[in-house]
Amino acid sequence: MKAGLVVALTLSLAASATIDAGRTPALSADVYPTKPISMVLPFGPGGATDAISRTVAEHMTTTLGQPVVIDYRAGASGEIAASGVAKAAPDGYTILFATVSQLVVLPVTKAKLGYDVQKDFVPVGVVAKSPNLLLVSPRLEVNSLQELIAYAKKNPGKLNFASSGTGTNTHLIGELFKSQAGIDAVHVPYRTGVQAFTELTEGQIHFSFDTIVWSLPQVQAGKLKSFGITSPQRSPVAPEIPTIAEQGLPGFEGMTWYAVVAPTGTPEPILARLRTAMSAALSDPGVVERVKKYGATPSFGDAKEYATLLKSEVTKWGRVVQEANIKVQ
Repeated sequence: MKAGLVVALTLSLAASATIDAGRTPALSADVYPTKPISMVLPFGPGGATDAISRTVAEHMTTTLGQPVVIDYRAGASGEIAASGVAKAAPDGYTILFATVSQLVVLPVTKAKLGYDVQKDFVPVGVVAKSPNLLLVSPRLEVNSLQELIAYAKKNPGKLNFASSGTGTNTHLIGELFKSQAGIDAVHVPYRTGVQAFTELTEGQIHFSFDTIVWSLPQVQAGKLKSFGITSPQRSPVAPEIPTIAEQGLPGFEGMTWYAVVAPTGTPEPILARLRTAMSAALSDPGVVERVKKYGATPSFGDAKEYATLLKSEVTKWGRVVQEANIKVQ
């Protein structure tokens, strides 16, 4: 073979390899997924977040034709899970079912974090929003939100409120309540809301904010009192509980919300496939009904809606953290 022909053939093969390499991401996106997808959950089994994520994952499994498997990675308020997904290969096979705690609360309260929400993640979409209830000890002799606020003003610093930890969503909601109601109350952090339950029922803790899924049965059983819900509108699962906003604190809102994100660099065609599957899940009447039973309002929010929500929440809770001088190591 002549030298010129060898060179030409070599160049032709190299060009072909380059073209094929350039096609690889698109080609992989066309056939995606070809294996199970890991949907990482920042908590352990049980609770509303687990139930909602599994409901969505089951429907996405049917749409995508591959199992969407819940991968439990609890610890550090979700930082462990989020950091792991941030460092995962951006191939669509590792995604994060995140809450407001990982996407907003940790970033605005913790100086050193193992991930950067803006740089390390791209949104698949918003899944649902869930309100919290204002829970009051049955031992505290107040019977309405107005009476609770009046009692706190007459006894500054004598009331305390529980949260599931310093810098958590329930802590920040409590601080927002203090600020808008103009009261002083001592924050008592617990590892989880369930751990505070006993002391709340016995009167050592006076009030707290917690998810409607866990707390509503306690209220309905008469173990706790509830004087308000943190959503803009009343919840269909508890329409008898008025919003805090309609009781003299206009604009008060403290929602727990859920979103699915993927590592930055995930090809757009793969993201589109995931978004289509998630949107289909949240449009399915059976999924909608199941999610509503957990006290959440399901609604698919696209990348633009996610960005708007993230920006407004960071601004809102960042201000609360600054005013309350909350610091998390």
